[in-house]
Amino acid sequence: MGVWYDMRRSLRRAITPCLCICALLYFGYHTVQGDRGIIAYLRLNGQLERTQIELVESNVARAVLTKRVDLLRPENLDRDMLDEQARHILGLAHPNDVVIYAQKPFRRPFQ
Repeated sequence: MGVWYDMRRSLRRAITPCLCICALLYFGYHTVQGDRGIIAYLRLNGQLERTQIELVESNVARAVLTKRVDLLRPENLDRDMLDEQARHILGLAHPNDVVIYAQKPFRRPFQ
């Protein structure tokens, strides 16, 4: 038995552990770095949290707008909101203006 026989025999013994180590390295790498790995999972969780915060903010903004729109419905028209919208649409007031209303007694003309 020669040297070649001993080398081939030791290579046969080393092939299985080498293949197992390579497979472990391959799957370990893709567990961390892959498209569905740990890093991608953490990135998606962060994106999910940001999206949920945006959803809550948009729901709050929607509730505020819904309340303002409800004040302009014909069933329960709020005169202050109507005046505010008229000034805004017609451009009669500057955004920094402060409007002070003085109550005057209602007088009917031609009494």
